[in-house]
Amino acid sequence: MSERARLPLALTIGEPAGIGPDLTLAIWRRRAELDLPAFFLIADPDFLNTRARVLGLDVPVAIVAPAQAPATFERALPVVPLGLAVTAAPGKPDATSAPAAIASIRRAVSDVMAGQAAAIVTNPVAKNVLYRSGFAEPGHTEFLATLAAGATGKPFKPVMMLWSAELAVVPVTIHLPLREVVTTLTSELIVETGRIVARDLTARFGIAHPRLAIAGLNPHAGEEGAMGEEDRVIVAPAVARLKADGIDAIGPLPADTLFHERARATYDVALCMYHDQALIPIKTLAFERAVNVTLGLPFVRTSPDHGTAFDIAGLGKADPSSLVAALALAARLSAKTPALVPAN
Repeated sequence: MSERARLPLALTIGEPAGIGPDLTLAIWRRRAELDLPAFFLIADPDFLNTRARVLGLDVPVAIVAPAQAPATFERALPVVPLGLAVTAAPGKPDATSAPAAIASIRRAVSDVMAGQAAAIVTNPVAKNVLYRSGFAEPGHTEFLATLAAGATGKPFKPVMMLWSAELAVVPVTIHLPLREVVTTLTSELIVETGRIVARDLTARFGIAHPRLAIAGLNPHAGEEGAMGEEDRVIVAPAVARLKADGIDAIGPLPADTLFHERARATYDVALCMYHDQALIPIKTLAFERAVNVTLGLPFVRTSPDHGTAFDIAGLGKADPSSLVAALALAARLSAKTPALVPAN
């Protein structure tokens, strides 16, 4: 076992009013059955005890330093204190929600960069709650890249990949209105994304020669310009440049025939031009098992592929499958690979 494999995972609290705390408490109780890797949760211990009572769960909480988590994990849920009091009730974010979520992410990055944690797993946050507090980043992923850059003095381009055993997808543009996708999408963006994906699939997933399927933007990949010029003038040149780099890339391919079983067997990841083109197929195929993996960072970061689910927070109804999958994948990837440096 490598030294990295011996380290615990750092799990963030996410939005305290959401289902992240519920799932964390529930899976710790099933730790042996689920064969969970050791982790520590960065949270307010008093808040966790309160949430456990709401859920009717008997979960002992142990305040630890990261290094103590593996030895503690079997007898108690290891918690690294935030140093902030959290008072949010289930489904009701309050003034403590955003500071807690942000501080937990900061501490997780600090611990993984300091060699105290093997990887980061993030519980879901509510971006609207963060924005109301003055949070300046577009989202979770961009904040992680900013923190990594601050720790290393190097820029990082984060890439979001949704992974499952059935399908892996990467949206080249992410949280944009559809009308802005066309003006944002460039050959350079596709090439940069493809290079990072190919590199990380090799370094982190152990795929020697990753196969990238590049979706077209327009119906039928533009029909050679009959349904829009973007696939011919933006996507196709990007695919040619990736091929020139020695990357096994093919496209632009019609998105409506890219995700059936026989097609999926021909590639390792599909690069999609916009958010829903990527997320609809994977959430259809693996809604409860998909994991959000951030590529392009100097550490492994995974996250459940779902939101805060305020409507069921505190009710014990949330399905833990995606969080369990995120922890398992983080342990697998971090044990296998060293930290990465930014791509040129």
